[in-house]
Amino acid sequence: MTCVLALRNRQRARAVDMRLFRRIVIWALEGLFNADRYELGIHLISSTEMAAMNETYLRHAGSTDVITFNYGAGARDGSGVVQWSGGSGPIGKSPKGVSEDFHGEIFISLDDAVKQGRAFGVGWESEIVRYLLHGLLHLRGFDDRSAELRRAMKREENRLLKLVERRFKLARLSRRRS
Repeated sequence: MTCVLALRNRQRARAVDMRLFRRIVIWALEGLFNADRYELGIHLISSTEMAAMNETYLRHAGSTDVITFNYGAGARDGSGVVQWSGGSGPIGKSPKGVSEDFHGEIFISLDDAVKQGRAFGVGWESEIVRYLLHGLLHLRGFDDRSAELRRAMKREENRLLKLVERRFKLARLSRRRS
């Protein structure tokens, strides 16, 4: 069993309790996704850094909330950017040919989480966990490139977020700088 998790807080907008975030990530991987092997990097970054990544890797202008890089068997092109064509199955079931391992990186824009949280009337803490789950779903094979797939992915994301919220007090993510 190989379990490697690297968490990096590279932003300055908000103090994040990285110990609690680590507990949430591990619980999501092992408790929600039944992962027994993972090599995963999760980076909390600024919108400026995210905009540069979005332009460099996806050729999109401006920041975005989350970008996932899949370094596992399911990635289709050399960039490592997730390029799935339809993994909308249930958690625990990967699309055919996709590794059960989680092997990749998830970049989360904390600035975008704050902005989106305000827009939707939720805390940024809940938003970064939503983005984490979104990235993990991409690594599991979910796609959001069409309206139908986006709706299926959003339903699963909402279901998983409710499970995380039952287990953890997400507002506590903002309590301590680490």
